[in-house]
Amino acid sequence: MAKLDVFDIKNTKVGEIELDDAVFNDDVREYLIHEAVKIQLANRRQGTVAVKNRARVRGGGKKPFKQKGTGQARQGTSRAPQYPGGGVAFGPQPKTYNLAMNKKARKAALRSALSMLYKKDCITVLNSFELPAVKTKGFVDVLNAFNLDKTLVITDTANPTLELSARNVKHVKVLGPDGLNIFDIMKYQSVIFTEAAVRTVEGVLQS
Repeated sequence: MAKLDVFDIKNTKVGEIELDDAVFNDDVREYLIHEAVKIQLANRRQGTVAVKNRARVRGGGKKPFKQKGTGQARQGTSRAPQYPGGGVAFGPQPKTYNLAMNKKARKAALRSALSMLYKKDCITVLNSFELPAVKTKGFVDVLNAFNLDKTLVITDTANPTLELSARNVKHVKVLGPDGLNIFDIMKYQSVIFTEAAVRTVEGVLQS
């Protein structure tokens, strides 16, 4: 079974933790990681470009002139595309770029990403991540103690002190276990877990 040392925030070893091999020491399937990242990025696209067609342009409810007797071509509305101020014919409309991935494949992709980080020795486990006060310097000192820079922090519960201390630090993100996602794992390439967060993630990602 995979194991990692457990540290306190001063980088003093305080114990060991056994990791579930099915979550942190699984086969790394790069095609699943690629697919999951592609889907997550696609689902972020808003596709909000749009123009108004004749049904959405204001006005034009009344027939501009009678059907016959004027010598002009018949017209049903002054908001038809050929009129100034009329609706656009065949213009762009909102589009969805959403893609789907089944739950088993999504979990397998997360397991592959975490396993890749474990095999690269890019996972750090803390017994807890409690800072005495909201202070950016205190958070940076913890990162410096572990010689970390671009880091994703996963905590077991909401931690406002930690979140406020980290929010002004570049290339750092704090998430709860329910916010763990494939894009952030691949973006930061280094993860700090609290001990309790490891157990929560294992419970969620077990196949």
